[in-house]
Amino acid sequence: MTAERSTADILDAAVHVREAARSATSGVTGVDMVLAALSEVMEYDHASLTRWDPLRRRHTTLAGSYPDDATAYIEARLHHDPMFPVLRSPARGGLWLRDAPWHLLAASPGFQEVLRPLGIEDGVAQCLFAADGRYVGMLNVSTRRPRRTPDPARAVVTLLTEALAAAVGPCAGPSPEDIAVAEPAVDARRPGGLSPRELQVLAELTVGRTNREIAERLHITPRTVGTHIEHILAKLDLPNRAAAAARAAAWGIGPSR
Repeated sequence: MTAERSTADILDAAVHVREAARSATSGVTGVDMVLAALSEVMEYDHASLTRWDPLRRRHTTLAGSYPDDATAYIEARLHHDPMFPVLRSPARGGLWLRDAPWHLLAASPGFQEVLRPLGIEDGVAQCLFAADGRYVGMLNVSTRRPRRTPDPARAVVTLLTEALAAAVGPCAGPSPEDIAVAEPAVDARRPGGLSPRELQVLAELTVGRTNREIAERLHITPRTVGTHIEHILAKLDLPNRAAAAARAAAWGIGPSR
């Protein structure tokens, strides 16, 4: 097989993954079909697609082939792993095992206690984000023996993240039922459990105001604004203020005139 043909095969396989993800998003097929299509992009021994549950603060496996102990780790402990903040950075893209710094692997219970005993030598962990910046889940792929993943396949996995995120992620924004479960005592006019002041700060973010500009409008200090933004991002499980602004816009929240 020529290198050109190999690249063409990978690109064709990527189209199949997107089609499977679209079908899973619409409920026509299951997420397991997405993983089956992904095996045409790259060989693997184990793989899983998980959805992040912000209410239970854990991942839920939608489809996967990892052993039970590895699945349990991914669901309940992975987000506490020292390596997770590295994975969670939206700017990073996927982290391939062979590219991971050794000091991170040495500090990772996920690698030392789960992957290493399985004989895992390569693979990728890819966090998935919705269009509005919400973290919605993960793709984990592992191989036992060294396999040279072609560069086009690596690139394709990154390019497929939007489709994979759509397949695993719930609809944009929390439903009224989600808000009620998460904060039973919170007024429905305070989505996400945000305080009235946090909602004011969130509204100002939708027009791109700086911390100093928000502080002047709300008659508080820029440092206090920064603290409110940190709380907003933590409560809504969002990576940055741009994602928070997108969430506010989706909720119809905007600054007062």
